[in-house]
Amino acid sequence: MMNDSALSLLGICRRAGRLSLGHDACKEALNTGRAKLCIICSDASQRLSDEISGIAKTKEITVYDVKYTMLDIKQALSFKAAVFTVDDEGFAKSLIAKLNENQSGEERSI
Repeated sequence: MMNDSALSLLGICRRAGRLSLGHDACKEALNTGRAKLCIICSDASQRLSDEISGIAKTKEITVYDVKYTMLDIKQALSFKAAVFTVDDEGFAKSLIAKLNENQSGEERSI
């Protein structure tokens, strides 16, 4: 899984300090307008998924449901999170391109 270009890019985003990982950080990034893209893992709870995508919808932030599990994210980023945001426009655009290319995720239609 680590040769996955989308996960590699997420690692770069994390090192650049451009990810908000986990429920509270994700909510804060969405509410303050820092978030450019919201990612929800395949094994996130329905309640968490509904809450975060609801906030993202009101802020008009793109939400992606990805095939990655929390364990995949933990292995890639050394941080277990079911939801996170990408807080940089350039990284967000690159990540969307990689997710589409790998068929690793799809945009949630709201």
